Amino acid sequence: MSMNPTNGAVAFESPNMASQQMLEISDLNVYYGESHILRNVDMSVEAGKMVCLIGRNGVGKTTLLKTVMGLLMPRRGSIRLGGQLITTKTPDQRARLGIGYVPQGREIIPRLTVKENLILGLEARPGGVAKSQEIPDEIFELFPVLKTMVSRMGGDLSGGQQQQLAIARALMGRPRLLVLDEPTEGIQPSIILEIESAVQRIVRETGISVLLVEQHLHFVRKADWYYAMQKGGIVAQGPTRELSNDVIQRFLAV
Repeated sequence: MSMNPTNGAVAFESPNMASQQMLEISDLNVYYGESHILRNVDMSVEAGKMVCLIGRNGVGKTTLLKTVMGLLMPRRGSIRLGGQLITTKTPDQRARLGIGYVPQGREIIPRLTVKENLILGLEARPGGVAKSQEIPDEIFELFPVLKTMVSRMGGDLSGGQQQQLAIARALMGRPRLLVLDEPTEGIQPSIILEIESAVQRIVRETGISVLLVEQHLHFVRKADWYYAMQKGGIVAQGPTRELSNDVIQRFLAV
């Protein structure tokens, strides 16, 4: 983020676009013990684009996101962020290199206030916590409800409000890539539309790339590209404008 010299406002910095591909995954194989979960996964997220990973429950989508974040280590394959090999990096190192992660279930800290939860996100910035611990105006423009709740405990928020807080906390770390695991799960429809709108705006206005796991078809179609997963492998891909009903029925519909 940087200061706007005309009005002193804090603005999101655009990520470094030196690499056309923000995320590159090649021949990724991941096991739980001897169970082969991810099989020869190849996929990429172009800089400044939103990519959605679809598939039924249990096919390996969350495992893939955890591997991108460094919570699981692959037995074979490579992961690059902005052209840099990160396969052996720890989760905190990956966060400081520019991956913001919002896991399934949100994992906000219930006994901390909204503001304290947001400030935790500063720890992911390169070099550690910033000197200023003020919340940028852009965070509250994306998620206005949080501005009215800065002193409330995270555990007192609704599920939709907690999801907005989790995304906002990830943005506090200035990510180049935002990884979201089913952000609309269990959330009322009106809040789903707010989250959709905020994520689209993040991509459009900041250039941050997004990798999204999502079941909500309306949100899926907002992405630029999709990958469909089945039995731990990528079985279909393409621009979401060409996402056919046949693909939806085979890989997404219950």
